[in-house]
Amino acid sequence: MADIDVTIVYATPTKQVELPVKVADHANIAIAIKASSLLTDFPELVLEDLSVGVNSSVLALDSPVSSGDRVEVYRPLLVDPKEARRKRAQKK
Repeated sequence: MADIDVTIVYATPTKQVELPVKVADHANIAIAIKASSLLTDFPELVLEDLSVGVNSSVLALDSPVSSGDRVEVYRPLLVDPKEARRKRAQKK
């Protein structure tokens, strides 16, 4: 079996990381994240609770990865975007 190259990306308000990893060609998103240092670098992240995607499409952790995929780990929204717009409109 051949290995494939995948990149895991994650950002906080103060830090952005891009972690290249090699995984088996049958790997899924969870395996790719585990192969990276993401969970060690950000111990507050719990794999089972992560919202993830590839190319801005939200996917499940058991979705397969392909060579060249950019696996994005999403942070939860702190403020509902609709509520934020409503508040800005009220200030005007």
